[in-house]
Amino acid sequence: MSRRIYLDKQSPKAYHALVQTSEAVRATAAEAGLERIVVELVNLRVSQLNGCAFCLDVHTKAALRAGEDSRRLGVLAAWRDTELFTPLERAALALAEATTLPCDAAAQEAAFADARQVLTEDQTSAVIWVAVTINAFNRVSILSKHPVR
Repeated sequence: MSRRIYLDKQSPKAYHALVQTSEAVRATAAEAGLERIVVELVNLRVSQLNGCAFCLDVHTKAALRAGEDSRRLGVLAAWRDTELFTPLERAALALAEATTLPCDAAAQEAAFADARQVLTEDQTSAVIWVAVTINAFNRVSILSKHPVR
């Protein structure tokens, strides 16, 4: 197996730009009225889909610090099969999945239709930006093989 490089260390200017983007996206989400827990649920669901252990570890801790319940975190992968998530959270999770798996046009259309029922346009945009950003961080961590300590 070839030795991996930490992309964040090898190209710090590019990584710093991604961090700045993430900070702007977090501010955009807050301005749109999305609670931090919703942002962390999106971060976690996208990281589950991508299989990013490092980001799952980071965002599980962040969700718990934000007041998320461990029970909900435990069933997040099966969020559609529970009644534990609010309509707003469900719409955000569906949009996050559609952003992460864009080839499923039917799921994308359904996610946007659901979002229109419970999210403002600003919230819809913010959720998509959160998903886009965590997808980028997932790729950096997966390809760098960042360890979970």
